[in-house]
Amino acid sequence: MKTLKLGWVGLGNMGNPMVMNLLKAGFEVTVFNRTKDKEAPLIEAGASTANSPEELMEKCDVVITMLSNDAAVKEVFESHTGLLSKDYSGKTIINMSTVSPETSRHLNTICNQHQVHFIDAPVSGSVKPAQDGTLVLLVGASPADYELAKPIFNELGKIAIHVGEPGVASAAKLAINYLLGLNLQGLAETVLFAEKNGVSKEDMLNIINSGACGNGITNIKAPSILNDSYPAAFALKHLVKDLRLAKEAGLDSPLINPLFNSYAAAEKEGLGDQDVMAILSSLKNK
Repeated sequence: MKTLKLGWVGLGNMGNPMVMNLLKAGFEVTVFNRTKDKEAPLIEAGASTANSPEELMEKCDVVITMLSNDAAVKEVFESHTGLLSKDYSGKTIINMSTVSPETSRHLNTICNQHQVHFIDAPVSGSVKPAQDGTLVLLVGASPADYELAKPIFNELGKIAIHVGEPGVASAAKLAINYLLGLNLQGLAETVLFAEKNGVSKEDMLNIINSGACGNGITNIKAPSILNDSYPAAFALKHLVKDLRLAKEAGLDSPLINPLFNSYAAAEKEGLGDQDVMAILSSLKNK
């Protein structure tokens, strides 16, 4: 059994399988989610439940947050029943949500004021890697805090890369999601151009994935393209949010604005809750 008592806030598509892996590894985990029915499978697997983030801090050594955006994370930290509502000096909070570098630095500052350790640890990967425990964890923390959290990270991902202080990991996450967006936009445009010129999508995907242009994401997304079905592994609306955060953090490259505009248009067309690869559906109609 692992000795650290863990708390977890946020049981969406990523949070639920990540908690399940921690339970399987022998951690004692207490969960909090505003939609309580999402806690049910984890409680059945051995987790406990809390009535508030404040209660998690009282019960646990380390609390992990996995939420959808900056506003949700700030509310969990700073509300009157939030993680920093009382004196919890010496405890540790790990934010695994994708937020702006500015928000991560803010959270680190307010945690330091409360003598609470803060780790910025967003993840690269979607639902299947979360289920398999093969995520890539990007960690912004002091060396001592990184060492404390390594046993947790070992159960959630295949590698945890310590990139610097809090805020740096959030920048790394926005950078890798920018590359993800470029990959998928390029893949969609390539398949559609090929089809217009008589090349089947089956053949074009085979060409891509058999050669040097193929990569992990082109292989993963091929079945969705072939089936023209895009259930969300990583919802398109979340990539729109991440591209916006990257722009706000200073990304001003030749491709960021057309890329952001393309995904934002797809979201406005009602594709936000589908997978990021649904960008192909949006482009097909143009």
